[in-house]
Amino acid sequence: MLRPYLAPAAAGRKNQGEIMGGSNPYIEEVKYKPATKKYKVTFLPSGKTIEVDPEKIPYGHNGLPGSILDISEGIKAGLDHACGGVCACSTCHVIVREGLESCNEATDAELDELDEAPGITPKSRLGCQTVPDGTTDIVVEIPEWNKNYAKELDH
Repeated sequence: MLRPYLAPAAAGRKNQGEIMGGSNPYIEEVKYKPATKKYKVTFLPSGKTIEVDPEKIPYGHNGLPGSILDISEGIKAGLDHACGGVCACSTCHVIVREGLESCNEATDAELDELDEAPGITPKSRLGCQTVPDGTTDIVVEIPEWNKNYAKELDH
């Protein structure tokens, strides 16, 4: 299903209860439990690790607060995102190698977008929609074909 591109109208917002890069009025609200204690996220293949402190969320301004996309922006892990993190594309496709059970359930809208991503697996998620609850450490793979090398070279 094609969805119109939505400009990130709320860019720069830092309130934890709000979607940071904007919102997508065509999808249902994502239900998730934010983390309440520190945990670690490791990004593959780079091996970059961040200790997530719930008191410092959000780290970036795209995706749901505390999402894999938000966390990746905190350490410049190179996770691409063309729609501003509003579940309107599949560019932030990741594979949650460890800790998937601590993440919120995928919505129908997320699964629809994932259908457009190459190389999906049973552990595939959109980084903008996937929020770990902090009960376990997470290992996330950014598929090689999905990395934005131009952004990586800038950092």
